[in-house]
Amino acid sequence: MTMMIKDTLPDKAECASSLRNVVDALYVLNGKWKLPVVLNLMHSPKRFNELQNELRGISPKVLASELKHLDLNGFIKRNVSAGSPETIVYEVTEYSWTLKNVLRELSAWGGQHREKIKQSMRE
Repeated sequence: MTMMIKDTLPDKAECASSLRNVVDALYVLNGKWKLPVVLNLMHSPKRFNELQNELRGISPKVLASELKHLDLNGFIKRNVSAGSPETIVYEVTEYSWTLKNVLRELSAWGGQHREKIKQSMRE
């Protein structure tokens, strides 16, 4: 298991600033499904039903809410094609790619945590 240990603690101002930044990030990305939706759409644009099928366990109501929130915050865009019936396809924006390192770190930490839990269950 790899852990980063910082030798010195941040001063009060740096800690407060960091805390504000984390709270702001969590406000925008809160919930179980926002990051999985973005990650799924990073692979390719998708229609609503495709997303729901690939994200097992998400209800249509929750998916619709998450898509609306992600659209309002500039992470995805909703493309409506003219026709009968009209087709709606969701895709990530360039801004979503700023989450690439966050997603990579969360994935690494999630794998590390899963192994820790498995190990503790063996003991």
